[in-house]
Amino acid sequence: MMTREMNLMMAASTAGLLGFYLLFSSVPLYAATGGGGGLGAGSVTGAMMLATVAAELAVPWLLSRLGYRAVMGLGLVLLGLPALLLPLSAALSWVLGISVLRGAGLGVMVVAGTALTAELVPEERRGEGLGLYGVAVGIPSVLGLPLGLWASDALGFGPVFAVAGLVPLAGLPAVLGLPATRPAYGTKPASAAGPAAGGLASLALVFAAVTTATGVLVTFLPLAGSPELASVALLVQSLATPAARWWAGRHGDRHGSAGLLVPGVLATAAGVALQVWAGSPVAVVAGMALFGAGFGVLQNATLALMFERGGAARVSALWNLAYDAGMGAGAMGFGLVLGHTGYAAGFGLVALLVLATLPLARVRTAAGYAPLPR
Repeated sequence: MMTREMNLMMAASTAGLLGFYLLFSSVPLYAATGGGGGLGAGSVTGAMMLATVAAELAVPWLLSRLGYRAVMGLGLVLLGLPALLLPLSAALSWVLGISVLRGAGLGVMVVAGTALTAELVPEERRGEGLGLYGVAVGIPSVLGLPLGLWASDALGFGPVFAVAGLVPLAGLPAVLGLPATRPAYGTKPASAAGPAAGGLASLALVFAAVTTATGVLVTFLPLAGSPELASVALLVQSLATPAARWWAGRHGDRHGSAGLLVPGVLATAAGVALQVWAGSPVAVVAGMALFGAGFGVLQNATLALMFERGGAARVSALWNLAYDAGMGAGAMGFGLVLGHTGYAAGFGLVALLVLATLPLARVRTAAGYAPLPR
């Protein structure tokens, strides 16, 4: 599976996502300390993810016109250049504008990268290939989330913003070796009609509920307790997620991915529920480990099942749409209700939201999607 093109695609994706994750928690903190408060922090993440969602809707069309190489390059530029402008001002309006541009870059890059992975790996090993891709793009979160928070506190925001802007731009040479293939746009596969369309929607809803919790935790965990504890917990979560995603891919190729949905939902809900005790290091770290494992399993299981039912570009756009819309809605929605609920009750409500998708996960398990033949 690890062809030259696959390696280059992973290198470009890793560079872009490292720049993204270095700022994912530090920019909301920058906005909050600049006078935006909790609502400002949530608005920054929400605006960025809203722009990501809007861009993702356009990526299948962009791919059909420009091809994978040019679209991946566009994503890296949008992630890198605007970050270099963040030190100019901590005003909420300025930070929001920069976050919108970076969000669009994220949307462009992740949809193109996921779709290209599905095109490059053999169909009978797609789950494992997606798992390996998940490990590669998980490395930036392992490094970036805790490092961005720590460096912002120890070195100040300016150096972090500079590094986060330059790293995605350093990935541009890798893009030159990617295929310029232009996937067809507007073709509706037979498998995307009828019950399969409902299957895609149900899987997307399950995943969106979990990413809603992700947006809440990544944005507000540093504010609920201490940035130092949050850094450790986010590191643990970032290690657990890609490992679980890779394991879920290998398991899914051999035994089917549908049976992983319910355990994944239960693990993520339990992990969020433990954040009710945000002042307890044991509860926070254990909860984020559990959440990270469930999140990784659901990343691979939902994506693999969706690829069995639709074309690469279309499924990649829908899955990433669920990913980023959920994260944005979680961050913005939690910021709006935080004043009424407080952190403990708010985390409890988010856990219940994740549990509410269990009927959808059970329906998909009962459907018994078969693994691809080996």
